[in-house]
Amino acid sequence: MCIKNKKKLLEELGENRLPYLTPSDADFHQLWKTKYSKLIFRKSDTVPEELHQMVQESFLTLREHDCFFQDLVRIKGKDFLTPVSRILIGNPGCTYKYLNTRLFTVPWPTEGYDIKYCSPRIHDACKALMRLNDYLHIEAVRALQGQNFFETKIKDTTLIDREQSFATSLTEQGSVSRGQSSVCVAEDDRSLKNRTSYNLTLLNYMDPLQMLYLKQEPYFGMGNVAVSWHHDENLVERSTVAVYSYSCEDSAIQESNEQELKGRDPAVWHVGLKVAWDIETPGLAVPLHQGDIYLMLDDLNMTHQHCVLAGLSPRFSSTHRVADSSRGTLEYIIGRCELALQNLQTDSDSMALSLKSLEATVVKQVEEIHNEVEFEWLRQFWFQGKRYLKCTDWWLKPMAKLEEFWRKLEVMTSLLLSEVRKEQQIEEQRNETISCFLLLLKERQKLRKEWTARCQSDAAESLPEDQKPECHPFWTDDDESNMPLPYDLEEVIAYLQNLVQ
Repeated sequence: MCIKNKKKLLEELGENRLPYLTPSDADFHQLWKTKYSKLIFRKSDTVPEELHQMVQESFLTLREHDCFFQDLVRIKGKDFLTPVSRILIGNPGCTYKYLNTRLFTVPWPTEGYDIKYCSPRIHDACKALMRLNDYLHIEAVRALQGQNFFETKIKDTTLIDREQSFATSLTEQGSVSRGQSSVCVAEDDRSLKNRTSYNLTLLNYMDPLQMLYLKQEPYFGMGNVAVSWHHDENLVERSTVAVYSYSCEDSAIQESNEQELKGRDPAVWHVGLKVAWDIETPGLAVPLHQGDIYLMLDDLNMTHQHCVLAGLSPRFSSTHRVADSSRGTLEYIIGRCELALQNLQTDSDSMALSLKSLEATVVKQVEEIHNEVEFEWLRQFWFQGKRYLKCTDWWLKPMAKLEEFWRKLEVMTSLLLSEVRKEQQIEEQRNETISCFLLLLKERQKLRKEWTARCQSDAAESLPEDQKPECHPFWTDDDESNMPLPYDLEEVIAYLQNLVQ
């Protein structure tokens, strides 16, 4: 969210509220067609009943096993617990980052991966969500073609065959490889496929009646907000977002007579949309019922903002995304660590370790990777406590491998410190190396302090025991950890600063 834009907009509005339309308004559909045409809606009766049953049962299973968690996110330097509880499910080794928090996928059953779930029911829940993922991929491709965003057509026979066998595949197939589970598209239509091949889903759950407080929507007066206005982050550019909504509607919670209401029915969940930072175009509030689906196509997520308006009943949603995997997969970070370790060599006789190069560019790259694996992966993972063990232990081995890499990078930082002390380099080159080294050590020190404080915050302490953040890696001078450098780098930084003065 752009804080300056928000402040400016609220100042312009003063006590006034912007207009918005619901289906009970005469101009609702015309507004949708002209200003929100890239929002596609599918009512629940267009979705196979068997898929509804599987997906809704998976939501209830995950809730029963306590697999939904409030995230401790970072906004403007402060930690906040999200009102919505979440879990990320998707391709093995994928992550999704939002509000400075990296979530790690509970992997859905995927061919070639050994995934041990805590119970067969969690396995079945993840499998059902993968089936939903496949279905939404097909729907997204169709929707894009229907709006003529792409000229190339899917092979019609493939789509027909896929739909005819869909109900059978839901119950008969076991683990499916990602290649098999994607719609077969023409070779020259990779852009369409890349923008609709969802690699994960972020599941959300909230029971509004259990919330002590919900924010009010600030611009239109739309009422209680479960998720504030935002653009979805960390996505492939112009990719489609697909959402399956399931509100646990109860006969005790009656919908209001919409004819008597001004604005949206507060008993019913809605998705709200507005043109980003625009006060001329009315907003849109679309009601969501059990099993409804909506798609945000093409650049809608960039040009518009959306929010989720709370009803009275508990609600689940499965939000399928094409997460940008350029820097967010296990494969990526392992590759980065292996690249950094290429600068470490072992003497064949003495087995002593040394650095191959002290060039500033090499030092910069290695120390940047050191910071990346520590703060974007290890600390992000352990900051979420033991939550993932509720579903699977799949991430423990990869994290142990990343920590092993990180320990070697600590050794490389220690070797670099020893080398710059020797004064054997040309002074100009040495000063360049030290200056570069210093910047990255200062960043490391700053981030370690920040993460340590976050782990000890009141918000962190309020979490259940198995969800409390762990400050890891952490060590003291008294530990028998065999770490080559101290956790607190103040003295190291002071020493290097003296060298370049």
